[in-house]
Amino acid sequence: MLAVKLYRLTLDPVPAIPTLPCLDHEAMLHEGVAPHLAVYIQDGSSGDIHEVVVVPSERRIEEDIVSTWGECSPDSRARLLSVVRQRLPNYQAQETKPSRWRGDRRVATACRAQVTLRDVLLGTDIARVKNGIDRLQTIAALMEKQSRAASWGVRTVSGPFVAAGGVIVYFVFGALSFGMSESAVNVLRYLLIGLLGGWFLYYGVKAVQLTEMSNRVWKRTAEYNLILAERKRLGT
Repeated sequence: MLAVKLYRLTLDPVPAIPTLPCLDHEAMLHEGVAPHLAVYIQDGSSGDIHEVVVVPSERRIEEDIVSTWGECSPDSRARLLSVVRQRLPNYQAQETKPSRWRGDRRVATACRAQVTLRDVLLGTDIARVKNGIDRLQTIAALMEKQSRAASWGVRTVSGPFVAAGGVIVYFVFGALSFGMSESAVNVLRYLLIGLLGGWFLYYGVKAVQLTEMSNRVWKRTAEYNLILAERKRLGT
């Protein structure tokens, strides 16, 4: 085991590895998450790093492939799940797939571009790892600022722009009906106004998605900083 994250659980005795809270769930708006622990482990044969989440109350074990993106191969993940199912037959073992809606791939790629999980857990050049974490934290802040700018633009521009576009479309297609019937003109008007509103809705949703991704990148930097602090405390 390389590190452990706890949510509403305690370990006695505390293992001599970096131990930190599960930031992803501690920072949620609600507490409807079962107590659990997440462990970073290293495969002794391949050297691959995995994150295994154990939920005792639900007898459930998950392998989170997003946090260990690029650190383990599909074959290594399959072997791990096979071992877990053999040794803990009373537990449901599964793999957590990345979510396109939450932008898991983009978050993982952004994090790995600056600092890898392997370096955070095992790297010996702590100063270099800390510099990578600081760069990642700067990127998270910039992502959050960009999402704010996009959200502000949607809130201030979309209403007047859609209204003005609706007026223009209404009068233009009223004057230039191109020989179409009145019902066909009305359908075309509604379609164009709907497309205009849908574009602004998409833009707003992407801004919200970017805010979520920036928060997750920032939480990843906080987790990495906690792991480094624990490694310094333990002398590892």
